[in-house]
Amino acid sequence: MRKKHNRLMLAAAAAAILLTSCGSSSDVTSTDETTAASSTVSENTNVEEVSYMEKYKDLITELPPEEIFERRENIEYAEFEKYSYYSTTAERDTFVNVLLPPDYSEDKEYPVLYVLHGYYDNEDWMARDTVGISTMLSNLYADGEAEEMIVVSPYIFCSKELATCTGMNLTNSLCYDNFINDLTTDLMPFIESTFSVANGRENTAITGFSMGGRESLFIGFQHPELFGYIGSVCAAPGLVPVPNSADHPGQMSEAEMIFEENSPYLLLISYSNSDGVVGTFPQNYCSIMDNNGTEYLVHEMSSTGHDHTSVKPHLYNFCRMIFF
Repeated sequence: MRKKHNRLMLAAAAAAILLTSCGSSSDVTSTDETTAASSTVSENTNVEEVSYMEKYKDLITELPPEEIFERRENIEYAEFEKYSYYSTTAERDTFVNVLLPPDYSEDKEYPVLYVLHGYYDNEDWMARDTVGISTMLSNLYADGEAEEMIVVSPYIFCSKELATCTGMNLTNSLCYDNFINDLTTDLMPFIESTFSVANGRENTAITGFSMGGRESLFIGFQHPELFGYIGSVCAAPGLVPVPNSADHPGQMSEAEMIFEENSPYLLLISYSNSDGVVGTFPQNYCSIMDNNGTEYLVHEMSSTGHDHTSVKPHLYNFCRMIFF
């Protein structure tokens, strides 16, 4: 797998230095030369860390191969299972779908990917066969193209007063915005106490579609210390103020779309130029980040819509780039 390959390259470089410094007495490397060589390996390691997006940007493909969503013989495919947890934020039991790797074991710790649905939907939207996360991931595991992970598909409408979304307006949007509190206070502790989870931002990712894409960006910018990998596909308006719109006062200012510290290893923005629902709002977010000097990767689609046809390509790219 790619991560193992990268580690082998670093190990080989370190071994080469060790061999040089431990050569015969007639060919012993000076202390200064050894220090310089060790410094080089250290610098190379740092370069790998800061250029994560640069390393993996060539993986991006507009559309995935169709066969990655087709079931094969002799491969085990796990399915999403529904759980419930008590949300102190919403003051009620809340459903969540969880997909474990096919060979899940309590003896191993797994990174976690949170995948957020859009407006009017629920925790079942991302778990549908139409989206195909289970089939895609199992095939990627078999091909050595993805790290085994736990996928969490939560219900992101979070309100003490409303059980479900009643309309597309500011009142309901604020309930989606409230998910950030449910996630950090209730859902993440539930997942970490129920399953064998690898902790740390390097083992935690978040992405989402439409309103979920807006929320994943908001959560990522607000909590970069928790999420090392951030994605968004067809993000809805309202992350920043929309001029002359009372329904979109903005969750944050344009100036806040930057990481002062804890920059993510990956920030992937996917959008479709044929999306007639959110229009060019995702591209506008990209322009703001360009002005702020925020590093990110773009995945542009030409003919997909504001639905699973855009979500599947995004998840295909995102899942092959995280946790390596």
